[in-house]
Amino acid sequence: MFYLRCITCGSEYEEGDVEYTCPRCGMRMGTLEVLYDYDRIKVSREDFSPCADMWQFRKILPFKREVCRTHLRVGSTPLYSFPNIAKKFGLSNLLVKYDGSNPTGSYKDRASAVAIAKAVEYGYKDIYCASTGNAASSLAGLAASSQLKAHIFVPASAPRAKISQIVVYGADLIAIDGTYDDAFDVSLKVGSTKGWFSRNSAINPYLLEGKKTGALEIIVQNNWN
Repeated sequence: MFYLRCITCGSEYEEGDVEYTCPRCGMRMGTLEVLYDYDRIKVSREDFSPCADMWQFRKILPFKREVCRTHLRVGSTPLYSFPNIAKKFGLSNLLVKYDGSNPTGSYKDRASAVAIAKAVEYGYKDIYCASTGNAASSLAGLAASSQLKAHIFVPASAPRAKISQIVVYGADLIAIDGTYDDAFDVSLKVGSTKGWFSRNSAINPYLLEGKKTGALEIIVQNNWN
């Protein structure tokens, strides 16, 4: 009920036809987006609850079979109202979604949860990404809860606090002398050689599908207004 489309050339693919990016446009320009055949997807407002986690949206996530969820609860984060700030800026109301209550403290957990579920669906045992912070700790934490081995490529100059978090979660930390771009390039080479599943942004087309659940939760929590 879903397919992939290149954001550059518009070529369309079924899930099994490509791995990560459009073969016509290459890795740098061939980012794919996930599109759905909504006429074939049966959902109603009654299917969703303000108290349920991100997997309540499974029918509009890119999975063809039952999802292997992480053991940590992702989503169902609070939506706070700030009337005083809203008044200051002439707004009727201001709502702020606090994804800091996700397991590793950021909205990146939504993308990592989907990436890990896809990795398990495809039969991978290892998953990797390049990051300077939240994506790295997110993948490390959620992978540990799902019995996947995470390999994290970071610039050697990455914040010590984030590196400590990655190590505590038991991930394989690979520090690269250079910039984030250098770490990203090395991760692609090593990940491809080793046959690991990629959680790299702009490479894995399914990450945005996890992040969109934050917006969907806002709609449900705000009573569809």
